[in-house]
Formats: sequence, C-alpha cells, structure tokens
Amino acid sequence: MIHDFTYFRPGTAKEALSLLAEHKDDCKVICGGQSLLIVMRQGLVATDNLIDIKRLEELNYIKFDSTEGLRIGATTTHRTIEKSPLVKEKYGVLVSMENRLASIQVRNWGTIGGNLAHGDAAGDPAPVLMALNASVKVGSAQKERVIPIDDFYVDLFETALEQDEIVLEVQVPVPAPKTATCYSKFNLLSSDQGIISVGASVTLDGNACKAVRIALGNAAATVMRAKKAEEILIGKTLSDALLEEAGQAAHDECEPVADIHASEEYRRHLVKVFTKRMVKQAWEQASKA
Repeated sequence: MIHDFTYFRPGTAKEALSLLAEHKDDCKVICGGQSLLIVMRQGLVATDNLIDIKRLEELNYIKFDSTEGLRIGATTTHRTIEKSPLVKEKYGVLVSMENRLASIQVRNWGTIGGNLAHGDAAGDPAPVLMALNASVKVGSAQKERVIPIDDFYVDLFETALEQDEIVLEVQVPVPAPKTATCYSKFNLLSSDQGIISVGASVTLDGNACKAVRIALGNAAATVMRAKKAEEILIGKTLSDALLEEAGQAAHDECEPVADIHASEEYRRHLVKVFTKRMVKQAWEQASKA
C-alpha cells in the first residue's frame, strides 16, 4: 500500500527545483520510478510530496564535444543510450552495459539520472561511469555543482545529493589515447542485477600500464574503487602473475555483504575472477587502440 501523496508534474527544470526547495523536508523526486515505486509499495519509503521530472525534455539529451567529452541529460532513458550511434562510437562500453541492464521494458522507461540518484550498489551504470572517471552535475534552486562519481556515493542507498538537489547531467571526459574500458557482471538471470560487477579502464604507455581505474559493483555498501589493485598495475606490463596479484588485491579490499544471492566469500571470489578478466580485456583492447 502506497502512502497518499501530492503529485507534482513541473514543466521545466526551474519549476521542479522551485517545488523541491519548497517541499524539501518531505519530498521525493521520481524520474521513471523503476526503483522508487517498488520501495514505496513495500512501505520502505513514504512521502507527502512527489515531483515527477520524467518528461522534462530539456534534460533529455546526449551530446559530445571533443574537448569536454560526453554529456547525458538526467531524463535520458537507458534505451536511448543503448541505441545511440554517438555513444556506440565514442563510449562503446556504455552500450554493452545497457544491453544487459534489466529488460527492454525497464530500459525503455528508466532513466540514467534516476538510476544514479537511487544509489543502489548493484546498479549497472555506476561501475562503468566510475571506470570512465565520470562526474555528476546536480542542481538546486540556488546553485549547480559537479560531483566526481567517486564522491557521489556515500553509503547504502545514500548519495551526496542534498535534500533540495536533483541530478541534472552525467559528464564523461574524453579518454586518453591508448585507453580502453570494459565491464561485465555475474548474474544467474540475464535481466537481474549483478551479484557482483566490475568495470576496468586501462591506459597504456607502450606496453606498460600508465593509468587504471577499477570499479566494483555490489561488492560493498556502495560502488567502490579497487585502489590497491590499481596501484599494483601501474608501471607494469601484462602477465598472468600480475593479473593474479591485482585480482587478489581486489578480493581483499572489497567489503561485500552476504544475502540470499551469495555469501561474502563467494562475492569476493567473483570480484577476483572478474577483476582479472576485465583488466585483461581492457589492457588487450588498449594495446590495439
């Protein structure tokens, strides 16, 4: 049973932010509702005011600039990203991620901004965007600010958004030369969230690793960087022994939570396997870039 609420459907982002400022003490923002409506039905979330920004076309866009990189508006659907020729050409890993995100029905309605704001550690986009060194642009009626995605997730289902802020845009920088990014997850059903997921981005200088970012999904309360594993790879050349060492480091530094899907140790094992796999794939792709 969903608690009664007042429903607002603003026509502009400015109007939405004004409403949020007015009702911020007891208000939720909905942008697709693929996650929010579920927890509202379960009685885990109740609010007196609901602001629907799904149809704000000014936040529905995909843009690319060779200097600033990729910009995706918050109300852009997963399906739009999945089918975008521009995204496929410049950031193919986002398309491959979207191909495995839930079902077509969910991707047709769910939005990138809503997904990130929900703060689920098992979500697909966040590990990929973290590997890509993305940022999230947020705004209130008073100001806008840009938060590196590394700092966006605070705790379980908790983000750095203030009560009067909404996600406005996702910003992805232009990758450095000789860079490749790969992502995969382990799940039992193709439409399920990952029991764990790993995104890895590798930049090479010759045959050596110049820079690397490894992001783990559903391996802690929030999406996290495997920084110890990254440190092991810097300046090294690819070998099975190096991958084993990095995978073990990711295994050791993640903080998975046991649930009905997997034990803590099984999740650690999967993190090790998928870290090795994604780093190797990204490394090999970067060497051909």
